[in-house]
Amino acid sequence: QVQLVETGGGSVQPGGSLRLSCSASGITFNRYCMGWFRQAPGKEREAVGAIGSRGIVTYTSAVKGRFTISQDNAKNSLYLQMNSLKPEDTAMYYCAARGPRDYCGGSMLAREYNYWGQGTQVTVSS
Repeated sequence: QVQLVETGGGSVQPGGSLRLSCSASGITFNRYCMGWFRQAPGKEREAVGAIGSRGIVTYTSAVKGRFTISQDNAKNSLYLQMNSLKPEDTAMYYCAARGPRDYCGGSMLAREYNYWGQGTQVTVSS
C-alpha cells in the first residue's frame, strides 16, 4: 500500500522559514516522479515544483528563489525548504508521486500524479 505522509507544517510570520518533509512507503522511491503542490481555501490546487530525471527541479514562478525541493532516495523522503515566506504562501501543502516511470519530466500537472499525501497546513501571518 502506497503511503505519503507530510510533516513540518505550522504557523510562521512573514519572512520566516519552514521545512516540509514527505515520507514515502510502499513504493520504490527512485522509480517515482515526485512533486509538491498546494491548495489555498477557495482556490484550485497548484504545483509548487516537481523533480525531473537527473534531479532537475521545476518551480512555479511564485516560489522561485525562495523554495527548494530536494529528495533523499535512501530515506524515501522528499523535502520542501521554504524561505522568505509570504502570506500568499498560506495553503495546505501536498506531496505527490507519479509512477512507476522510467523518466520524469518534472510534470506540474496535478492530474498526472496518482498518489497523494494527506497534506500539511502552512499559515503565514503576522
